[in-house]
Amino acid sequence: MNCLEVPTFQPRLKVLNRDQALAIHTAALEILEKTGFKMEHPSALEMLSGAGCKITGDGRVRMPAFLAEDAVRSAPRQITLFDQAGNKAMSLVGNQAFYGTGSDATFTLDLKTGQRRRTVLADVADFAKLVDGLKNIAFAMSMANPEDVPVEAIYVHVFAEMVKHTNKPIVFIADSGKDIAKIYEIACVVAGGEDAFQQKPFILNYSEAISPLRFPENVMEKLIFCAQKQIPVCFPSGSNAGGGAPVTLAGAMALGIAENLVGLVVHQMAGKGSPFLFGPNVSALDMKSSVVCYGCPEWSLTQAALADMRDEIYGLPVWAFAGASDAKVMDAQAGAEAMFSIITALLSRANLIHDVGFLEYGSTSSLEMITMADELIAMSRFFTCGIPVSDNTLALDAIERVACGGPGSIFLMDDHTYENFMKSLFLPNLLDRSRYDTWKNDGARDLYQRCNATTRGILSDHIVTPKSEDILSKINGIVNAG
Repeated sequence: MNCLEVPTFQPRLKVLNRDQALAIHTAALEILEKTGFKMEHPSALEMLSGAGCKITGDGRVRMPAFLAEDAVRSAPRQITLFDQAGNKAMSLVGNQAFYGTGSDATFTLDLKTGQRRRTVLADVADFAKLVDGLKNIAFAMSMANPEDVPVEAIYVHVFAEMVKHTNKPIVFIADSGKDIAKIYEIACVVAGGEDAFQQKPFILNYSEAISPLRFPENVMEKLIFCAQKQIPVCFPSGSNAGGGAPVTLAGAMALGIAENLVGLVVHQMAGKGSPFLFGPNVSALDMKSSVVCYGCPEWSLTQAALADMRDEIYGLPVWAFAGASDAKVMDAQAGAEAMFSIITALLSRANLIHDVGFLEYGSTSSLEMITMADELIAMSRFFTCGIPVSDNTLALDAIERVACGGPGSIFLMDDHTYENFMKSLFLPNLLDRSRYDTWKNDGARDLYQRCNATTRGILSDHIVTPKSEDILSKINGIVNAG
């Protein structure tokens, strides 16, 4: 943050008033009570039935509102994630916002050739190392579904690769209870044992229900595991307007929140007080291409609304996205869409913000896109700081010195400028402000070329604090175990 001081007022984006937030919340509760949902996990179904839910003849579960409200009250209002050395890294509460990458991209843009190709395990290592070396990217996700590892163990392999190449917190994906148990085992090895991990967790699980209102057995298996092991978890769904949800944003939000509440209820039943990150993914289905949009204004608008609902009703830290695009390459569209979502996520005061670096509606990852986003996040943080007003920032003494200094006296030469410019002004690293001749003599490179060079430099020069040989040996043993 470049702010000279913390201002008394910071700009904030709000899109819902309390009445609107209550109407959406009430609609979500009505969906659960009247429409119901499909629960495919036997133990979860048994817990819900025993707690007062009704099971209809066609197998739908109808949940009374008090269960959702009890679960909201029992979940913690703050989630703290540590880095892998045990240092506090991310406090998910209030206006605190942290950006990170995404997961499961099938393709990537090759750093050397620029060509789109299938992802491999080495890409996971590169993305993790880049995250480790960037100041404004707080956590890592895999950014790849590599084709060169067994598909049944893909999430274990990518988790191990991330652990080896970054010491920042990790948001991870798993497929079932089997692979999440192995991932947890690796995390405990890194932390120094299960007790140490419980004290200072550095991972958060991302898992999804299926919209509309379906909860598969493997999905709930992971959710219950996280609740029992105190692993922080987020549980968004695919309630995208026009696809998995109504085309109207209020309806899509109500459905997504209902699905989130089902997850929260089961989660708190399995482990009361376990950390749960709130918020569905409510984007929009493009009516021409039938893809779920990553660069659209709808997703930014709904996550701002969800932050309002956090403030008005739920009080739980919220999940969001930013820094992604539907563009196929890192071009002007990619920059515009990335910046739009980054600044709106920060103005909304969302807490954990993922998907930085995605292109092609989440199908393709880009190292250069993450590097560009790192600078855009810094610019956005500067803007959302607001303007501090104090005796120092009003600079009356400096104004008097320069104004009374006679011809040729300018603020550039005054001590006040020297003492304050580093904190008062945003100073970019990648965005070019040089004079034309300077830019031309430096190779006339565009932003993509500068991001490519910076990325290459980080991957070449940045040193990730290594894990011990004993830890690496244990990790490899877990990965390779049958």
